[in-house]
Amino acid sequence: MTSSAPAGTVTVPGSVRYSDTALSGIYEISKIVTSPSSLRVMLNNVVSVMSSFLDMRLSTLMLLDKAGDPEIKVSASTEPSIDPSEDGDLPLAVIDQIVATASPLVVQNCALHPSFAGWKRLGRVGPNVVQTFIGVPIRVDAKVVGTLAIERVWQGSMDVRIDHDVRFLTMVANLVGQALKLHRVVAEDRERLIHEQHRLAKELSNIKAKAPPPKVTGILGKSRAIRAVTERIEQVAKSNAPVLIRGETGTGKELFARAIHELSRRKGKPFVKVNCAALPEGVIESELFGHEKGAFTGAVGLRKGRFELADGGTIFLDEIGEISPSFQAKLLRVLQEGEFERVGGQHTLKINFRLVCATNRALEQMVAEGKFRADLYYRINVVPLMLPPLRERQGDIPELAQHFLSRFAEENGYQLSFGPDAMEVLCKCYFPGNIRELENCIRRTAAMALGDVIHAADFACQHGHCLSSMLWKGPASGESANEPQHHRASENNANPPRANQSAPASSPYTPPPAPEPTEGRNGYANGAANGNGNGNGNGASHNGASNGSDVAAHDDADGGGYAQLSRDTLINALEKTGWVQAKAARILGLTPRQVGYALKKHGIEMKRY
Repeated sequence: MTSSAPAGTVTVPGSVRYSDTALSGIYEISKIVTSPSSLRVMLNNVVSVMSSFLDMRLSTLMLLDKAGDPEIKVSASTEPSIDPSEDGDLPLAVIDQIVATASPLVVQNCALHPSFAGWKRLGRVGPNVVQTFIGVPIRVDAKVVGTLAIERVWQGSMDVRIDHDVRFLTMVANLVGQALKLHRVVAEDRERLIHEQHRLAKELSNIKAKAPPPKVTGILGKSRAIRAVTERIEQVAKSNAPVLIRGETGTGKELFARAIHELSRRKGKPFVKVNCAALPEGVIESELFGHEKGAFTGAVGLRKGRFELADGGTIFLDEIGEISPSFQAKLLRVLQEGEFERVGGQHTLKINFRLVCATNRALEQMVAEGKFRADLYYRINVVPLMLPPLRERQGDIPELAQHFLSRFAEENGYQLSFGPDAMEVLCKCYFPGNIRELENCIRRTAAMALGDVIHAADFACQHGHCLSSMLWKGPASGESANEPQHHRASENNANPPRANQSAPASSPYTPPPAPEPTEGRNGYANGAANGNGNGNGNGASHNGASNGSDVAAHDDADGGGYAQLSRDTLINALEKTGWVQAKAARILGLTPRQVGYALKKHGIEMKRY
């Protein structure tokens, strides 16, 4: 038995309850709109669910831009003969009516409605088939931003009411509106963050352009010599060029190597230090390149070498001149190619590192003698960096001494300071061991000081207990003029080399059996040493009233060693020693008596402090 459909009712075949199907469709659509996906993908999935779940022949969703023109249109259909991209277009009059009224629009028979006149979808469903159109607005807050529409075809038999479709479409439109609002908020935040990022990047680039380049930190001193070195470090740190730091022992080569690393782009990466002189010949290869398990007796596991640990950072090879010629060839490959194999391994490792070397040896002479490979020398000596000895930056001694004293006091809980005479003693020293010897001198004096203020008398050199004179070599010992000359402010009981002697630095020190007379705190010999007790420090046993004939007589008596001594040479030696005759005599290879005669001969008046 067949009954006609009442007004407002569309009949579709099937026995599944409409409400259950609609509820399942709402559930699936809610999952779609809350999933992380692009807006177009989300809308396509929504219309696909509407067509598949509810047998809606054509579903179309359209979003409008800010000007009210169509921006996004997605369609879906259950019939293969329908092309959603072409057949999904709706009459503009229909869209305008839904947007203008912000209300649903229901057209039971599109063929009888003037707004659908000329619609290309009209009449394609066959004879005696009614095309019904239902459209609802999509709102974001109170503004209509799009439309959601469906097309049904029916010949009527069951109770699927149009108002049920309207209610279902309205719920879907609300879900789409909320999802669209969230997408727009996220898009606006993203645009705002991108704009803010660009603004901050521009400000940062401006700040970097205006900011001064990074400076060397941790290196004390304001002398011209040390400023020249730090300026060179700031320049060379910008590149990855190998650096060879050269200087005497105790000048702080490791400190300067670390400064190069900290100023480079590799800052924050590993800084690996290797003392080549401290590694025996048998283990240096394993230490630098690492080894595989079982590579040799005792290799119980794989071990990474220093080069592998320095990958991405800087490796500092101290005392590079001490490595053997046999290992120099192995080292050359890793420095030139950046690749090596672990001891006992066959796999070639590729690493990226910055090389900084240091030495106090004369590498050029070693190359000439065949003790150092020329190709390795050229590989490491790309950017040479010469560190000045402490005697060439004496103006930095007060700052360095105060730093070492403050550090010692902090470590030991002392309250110490320098007296004016103490700093005067330090500034007159040449310190053969450079900064390392200065630090040891400060620590020794601070540990033995009886009061809170360190005076000149607290220094070991004032009592003849400083043994650094054994490292001193005078200019008359056959050394070249450009080699360093070291001496101390007061070394009375030491026995420095004479003009025909050279004290080897490596020889053990043997205390002299009979020390020379000690000097007072004013730097001059005691009266008991000069024979007349007046403290004039001339070292002569006469009363100072001798004439030229007396000087000549003493010249003959003392061997005439000072007769060839020029006035400038004598004054230069006295200025180096703070006008202390005993020490000037040591420099000149004479006796204090002969220096006194030379002073009389040239008419030089002693300066007193």
